[in-house]
This record gives sequence, C-alpha cells and structure tokens, in this order.
Amino acid sequence: MKQRNNLLLAAVLLFLSTTAWSQRRGAQDSDIETYNALSSIGVTTNTNSGILGGVVLRSSKSLPGTLFGKQQFRYLALELVNVKHPKEISSQNFVTGSRFTYGKQNYLFVIRPEYGREIMFFNRHADEGISISGILAAGPSLGLEKPYVIQFQQRPGVIVSEPYDPVKHAQTELIIGAGSFFQGFDKTKIVPGLHVKTALSFELSAFRDNMTGLEIGFIAEAFSRKIVIMPFADNRSFFTSGYVTLYFGNKK
Repeated sequence: MKQRNNLLLAAVLLFLSTTAWSQRRGAQDSDIETYNALSSIGVTTNTNSGILGGVVLRSSKSLPGTLFGKQQFRYLALELVNVKHPKEISSQNFVTGSRFTYGKQNYLFVIRPEYGREIMFFNRHADEGISISGILAAGPSLGLEKPYVIQFQQRPGVIVSEPYDPVKHAQTELIIGAGSFFQGFDKTKIVPGLHVKTALSFELSAFRDNMTGLEIGFIAEAFSRKIVIMPFADNRSFFTSGYVTLYFGNKK
C-alpha cells in the first residue's frame, strides 16, 4: 500500500513539473506574475490516514533578497490531521448494523504549527501556467491520544459506552458498535513531539487574486513516547508519510 502511494505521488509530481516547464518555454519575463503574500486553507490526505486526513491553514509572505537567486517567502502553516494505524480494519455488527474498528484503543490527532521557507522555482504568467515552489518547514507536534469509545453489552439488556479495553472487551460478540466520536475527549492524553517536512507547491490559479493549488510532500515526525493506537499491533513513536493537500486562497 505504501509503495503504491509513493509511486502515485511521484507520478503526480512528474506530470505537474513537466506541464509547468512546457508552459514556460519561450515565455517573456514581462509576463511573469509576482505577489508579496498568500493565504489559503486546504484539505489534506496522507499515507497514514483515510481519504480526508485533515485541514491546513497556510500563509506565505515575501522576504527581502533572494535565496539561490530565487524569490523567497516566509512559510507558516497550522495542520490538524488524523493518523491511523495501518492495520485498522472496520468491522460490522451483523445484528445491529453498527460499525467499529476491532482492536483500536486510541485515536491519534496531531496539531502541527510550522515555520519555514518557500522558494519560488517557476512563477506563472499573468493569464496561464503553473507556479512551482519548494517548501522546507519544521515545528512542534502536539499529539492528542484520544480513547476509542465502543458500545458494549455489559449484561443482557444493559449497553454501556466506554473506552475500548483489550482485556475487558475480549468478547468481541458483545461489542455492539462504536460510541460517539465526541465521547472520550475528557480522557485525551497529550504527547509532544517534533516534525519536519519537505514539499513542492503547485499553484493552479484561475484568476489574478484567487488561487487554487496542490502541495505534495513528505513528513517525518517523532513523539516523546510510543503512541498506542492498537495495543496488539506494532506501535511507534516515529512516523513518516507522504501527503497531498488541495488548497484555496488569495494573494496580493
């Protein structure tokens, strides 16, 4: 699965890079579009999540001078993402029809403030083309280890909602389904960590002040201890993932 996702990311990068390069050949420098600030919001998916992995706020501001002869920006971002264990499999109670993930003890949500640099490799033209920039950013990671709540038949006619316990809830036939997502936040544990990411950003603007784009990259993240998502599986303190973010915003 991870190999397939990595190949997909590589194919997208190659396609967009080739498209952008071909659109710029023979262009006049006077047609190049410039801007000083960009702010956007996006939705993201990654190789450690489902289809919707989280949300991202991004901001780039032009800095004086150049880096390696290219326009540089101060890059700020705030991410909220959900991290899943690769062995998570959703099951269904055939009596009630409710679904639950057997063996899952905790959710892992991560808040990532980021600071870094964005370098403009290719700028778009006023009316067409794709802007390509490179991003290197790092920051703290705030891991939120939230209990996974299930509905459990304690005795005939009595159903309780409580955090999953691999010993207490060993009789899977008595698990009716998953509890409410909003239950268990009061028992959330905070696990600090650090992360670093590298990415390419492709701006696909349709109008001068509004923009749409893709950020495609790689994240490495380490926490102060192992995050127990599934107690009977391999739990880690170090995570890596490839990701794709679709963002929308404006520039000036």
